[in-house]
Amino acid sequence: MKKNISVPTVDKKPTKLEKHGDVRTDDYYWLNDRENPEVIAYLEAENAYNDAMTAHTKDFQKDLFQELKGRIKEDDSSVPYKLNGYWYIKKYEEGKGYPIHTRRKGTLDAPEEILFDVNKMAEGHPYYRLTGISVSPNNKLVAYGVDTISRRQYTIHIKNLETGEIYKERIENTTGSSTWAADNKTLFYANKDEQTLRSEKIYKHKLGDEVANDTVVFHEEDETFITFVYKTKSRKYLVIGSYSTLTMEYRILEADNPDGEFRVFQPRVRGLEYGISHYKDHFYVLNNKDASINFKLSKTPEDKTGMEHWEDIIPHRPDVLLEDTEIFKDFLVLSERANGLNKIRIIRWDRTEDYYLPFDNETYTANTSVNVDFDTEILRYTYNSLTTPASVIDFNMVTKTKDVKKEQEVLGGKFDKNNYISERLWATSADGTKIPMSVVYKKGIKKDGSNPLLQYAYGSYGSTIDPYFSSSRLSLLDRGFIYVIAHVRGGEYLGRNWYDDGKLMDKKNTFTDFIDCSKYLIEQKYTSPEHLYASGGSAGGLLMGAIANMNPELYNGIIASVPFVDVITTMLDDSIPLTTGEYDEWGNPNEKEYYHYMKSYSPYDNVVAKAYPNMLVTTGLHDSQVQYWEPAKWVAKLRDLKTDNNILLLHTNMDAGHGGASGRFESLKEVAEEYAFLLDLENIKD
Repeated sequence: MKKNISVPTVDKKPTKLEKHGDVRTDDYYWLNDRENPEVIAYLEAENAYNDAMTAHTKDFQKDLFQELKGRIKEDDSSVPYKLNGYWYIKKYEEGKGYPIHTRRKGTLDAPEEILFDVNKMAEGHPYYRLTGISVSPNNKLVAYGVDTISRRQYTIHIKNLETGEIYKERIENTTGSSTWAADNKTLFYANKDEQTLRSEKIYKHKLGDEVANDTVVFHEEDETFITFVYKTKSRKYLVIGSYSTLTMEYRILEADNPDGEFRVFQPRVRGLEYGISHYKDHFYVLNNKDASINFKLSKTPEDKTGMEHWEDIIPHRPDVLLEDTEIFKDFLVLSERANGLNKIRIIRWDRTEDYYLPFDNETYTANTSVNVDFDTEILRYTYNSLTTPASVIDFNMVTKTKDVKKEQEVLGGKFDKNNYISERLWATSADGTKIPMSVVYKKGIKKDGSNPLLQYAYGSYGSTIDPYFSSSRLSLLDRGFIYVIAHVRGGEYLGRNWYDDGKLMDKKNTFTDFIDCSKYLIEQKYTSPEHLYASGGSAGGLLMGAIANMNPELYNGIIASVPFVDVITTMLDDSIPLTTGEYDEWGNPNEKEYYHYMKSYSPYDNVVAKAYPNMLVTTGLHDSQVQYWEPAKWVAKLRDLKTDNNILLLHTNMDAGHGGASGRFESLKEVAEEYAFLLDLENIKD
């Protein structure tokens, strides 16, 4: 990479920020105004610098993009699923970046109906996302959400599937999701606060009425909660849910009585998390009542839903995390996790059978898939591993036979899963905890410390990053990289306590776990500090910022995507989207104890004059999850203080938000950019 190009500069405009008697001076606070031409000019200067510094890799990036794209089957389609008399299929056509949503009535031989050709809908938009497809019970209407900004503020439209007419109703500023009542004319949806983007109200819309006259049926007034609405799989009940990090509450109403009053299922109790499914005359409640570490399954009559009536049918087990349930006419299916591994358990309602699907790997992912039909013997699930492309499998729960409906095709002619090895390793943290890692590499690699290695983690919100197959990742593996997913605390890989041990006042465990995994990989000669790279996004970008401050000497390069790095300032500003709902994850810095703990690890607050690794930082101007100014301020401060000559790049997508570019191919350009950054540091040119 060239190093004689002038580095962008940005003015310091000190702002004093005081809390609990502590004063922080933020020289770049002023960058939080995206309407300020100086701010846009700075972001554009950083983009120009990024382009200049990586100019010598542009052809390589284009080659990588074609390589990544070349593995994808362009004329592809999903496995059909049947819902309410129709088979639904999502397909892609060669050369097109967006899906086409179709259906066929009755049989797969019936004429194809095109619901949406998103390629045509996206024309003229630099960003386009369609979500929340909701077909009315009579199959004649469909509601759907559209976002053309990438700020996750969707406009709901309604389309007549018989005539193709799109009705005049435009329901602005929603989550994009909606659900129909049984009358085919009443639609329920969640509205967002314009400033905080918190979904706070559930509205009822009558087809043909003015949107301005829509009725509020529920207002979630607690700023730490968000709300949503859906219909049970049985189609009998409309459900309004409210949730925060630690607490859930639901309201229910018969779908054939849309003008009735929703009633509380079980009032919120701090720390009580539960989810509900309906079957026959009972509700099934996945909950942590008296099971604070992992979950259990209870049932309760339709007319007696309070937790005093909950009867346990699958008890709490300290070594098994109960993650989800699927209900069928004759079977109950449980998604469990034991020792980090996915388990799918199938139980007959009459208890004559109780068995697990067999899996024989330690680095796989298996999840139930689209199962919308009650009266069936078929369970659809997905399976993949670090070395095995994703499969969609229909399993007959009576005959115990499986039918592989589809296996992901990896084009290009070079892929053979037998050429790769996957492992599960365990590092020991400073406090003695064993930290699991999922590892994949190409056969023939020698563990002599010379291998480039990319270590990835997320580590927040109890979100588990399971070992999964990636055709894009092959571009690194085939060039000698080892890839590692570190299952650090803050996720839920080893159960609920794994999450609890990586948040609030234990958040630093996430960072030290990642560092201890890095040290283990170096000690075992999988790699060395000269060849070790780290990557994470969003809350995983916080992790990247923390390790850069704590142990920069371990890494040759870091990729931080849309990183959450200005923790205190963001968490003190309740006008920023999502802030108040995050208190149970990070703590509330309005309380002195949490303030000082956050300050001790917040990446932006802990940048000091020392050497940092080579770094690529990415963000989106319209990001609603992590505001663009966090990475922008962080890079500006790093530029001012770092004492090394290593590369520091900031790339702001001026058209996109948290999820990056839209379209299945445009996003690959971002992957190619990141891979070129890593490969260039390794002096790998092709």
